[in-house]
Amino acid sequence: MSQTDHSNIQALSTEVSKLRQELQLRDQLVQQLSQELFRLVKGNTNFMPQPDMSERYQSQLQTLREQLQAVEQQVTFYQEQIATRDAEIYQLRQSVQELTDRSRMLEQVVQELPQIYRRKFEERMAPVREKVAMLQRENRQLQAELQSVSYRLALKTRTTSHSGIDLPNFPPMASDASNISTVQNA
Repeated sequence: MSQTDHSNIQALSTEVSKLRQELQLRDQLVQQLSQELFRLVKGNTNFMPQPDMSERYQSQLQTLREQLQAVEQQVTFYQEQIATRDAEIYQLRQSVQELTDRSRMLEQVVQELPQIYRRKFEERMAPVREKVAMLQRENRQLQAELQSVSYRLALKTRTTSHSGIDLPNFPPMASDASNISTVQNA
């Protein structure tokens, strides 16, 4: 709820209180007047207007009736204003409640966002991790094959390049000398 809304609600509440106090004061005055009139009329059995006083009382009574009617109109006016303000206050409270609920919901969403992002990230990373693991296995397998091929190639190269060096040279024997010369002649 914004500070302006809060101050408007307080101002309206203050004004409604003031109007209610004025209305109560006027109601009390009207009641006192009516009680006083009732007491005068009821308590005074000789209260029968005399013909000469009748006009003066009639004019005073007419003035009092007009004042009473004016007060009743003011009371009606203030009651309508109070009803209008009450309706406004009710609407403001409703909107405050809705905004509070919405604010709580948004706070909850904001609090849940890191978990949602983490979960989505994990979902996206799962295939990548599987691919990396597969590539690592394939890499290890290829390295093992490369080592095996390198080893076999080294053995083969060693066998072919060192075959003359590794064999010992023995001096020719007498019987072999004639065979060798025969072979050389051939």
